[in-house]
Amino acid sequence: QVQLVESGGGLVQPGGSLRLSCAAPTNIFSAYGMAWYRQAPGKPRELVAGITSGGSRNYADSVKGRCTISRDNAKNTVYLQMNNLKPEDTAVYYCNAAHPTMNLGYWGQGTQVTVSS
Repeated sequence: QVQLVESGGGLVQPGGSLRLSCAAPTNIFSAYGMAWYRQAPGKPRELVAGITSGGSRNYADSVKGRCTISRDNAKNTVYLQMNNLKPEDTAVYYCNAAHPTMNLGYWGQGTQVTVSS
């Protein structure tokens, strides 16, 4: 059973910042692309940001300029730095690991992010 361990969610006021972390097993982290998805109540899960094993990044239009995804290969951890948070960013955020060529992927348990005054 592959475990992706997420942390860093919480309650923050509009305009605030949070950093999410996701730790993965070494064999997964070194070969897989990593990504953050989110799911708000009543809405489908959507991609927030992704980063390949080579470091290429992509972002949803809704978070461009406000979020940065990064990976620390020494710690087998991917981060999502979120700034200038808005109420519409409220969701459960999930870490995902996806093999670049095979139909293999894993999900974390999710971490709640709530943006509210």
